[in-house]
Amino acid sequence: MSYYVVDRIEAKIAVVIGDDGRSFDVPVGDLPRGAKEGTVLRIEAGKGAIDWSRAQVDNAERDRRLKASREQLDRLRATDPEGDVEL
Repeated sequence: MSYYVVDRIEAKIAVVIGDDGRSFDVPVGDLPRGAKEGTVLRIEAGKGAIDWSRAQVDNAERDRRLKASREQLDRLRATDPEGDVEL
């Protein structure tokens, strides 16, 4: 199972970033309905080209990633003596 995040949408092209750091320009129409910036996609990826029409929105994984990011930010804030860490 592979995960990708819709990084941004530029006109009719979505820039999708894989967990491995690879970037893809994908026509918005090839993504699942409702995909937008920040959407986590789950795909059973093989060795060939990625079939974006088989991608599924994974809200549970998105929520898990957001929670982990918030926890990391809280840890950073706790170690900042000035208390001004912001993202």
